[in-house]
Amino acid sequence: MTEGPLALVERVAAMLDDLGIPYALGGSLASSFIGEPRSTVDVDIAIDLDPAAAERLLDCVAAQFYVPLTAARAAIAAHSSFNAVDVEHGLKVDLFVLGGGTLDRRQIERRVFLTVPGIDRPIAVTSPEDQVLRKLDWYRKGDGVSERQWRDVLGILRVHGDAMDNVDLHAAADSLGLGALLAEARAAVPD
Repeated sequence: MTEGPLALVERVAAMLDDLGIPYALGGSLASSFIGEPRSTVDVDIAIDLDPAAAERLLDCVAAQFYVPLTAARAAIAAHSSFNAVDVEHGLKVDLFVLGGGTLDRRQIERRVFLTVPGIDRPIAVTSPEDQVLRKLDWYRKGDGVSERQWRDVLGILRVHGDAMDNVDLHAAADSLGLGALLAEARAAVPD
């Protein structure tokens, strides 16, 4: 039996919960849960990792996955990302070690817990507002050429529209220099 991305999310979420490490599913899989579904095998999980938990996490991850430990330790120190590969099933999870930036804090503080079909536990997922901000930020960093990021933003706005905390979303976008991009995205979504 082949394990898929949902089973991988469930395994990693259980491990992080057991270690007491706050996390939020992000990336394409999260935007598929919150916005418009699309095919993806990417699993991106943001983690709020204090130094005391770092080695415990690496011990647990290395027991279940292939992890280049030197690169993982460097990523933890730099608040960047490292991956863990489930060699048995050919799946990869990217673990993004959050720092103290506004988007990083929001991603954990405002995460939502979803019941996802096929997963037996609620999963912490980046809120719709913060997924929009993250994806707009990635879109901007990629010089506005990533159609996938843009489509994900439009999908989340289309699905959630007025149900989102739009006052907070617009204020945060303005403070992050993303206000013009958010306005452009809003204009691209029909009422």
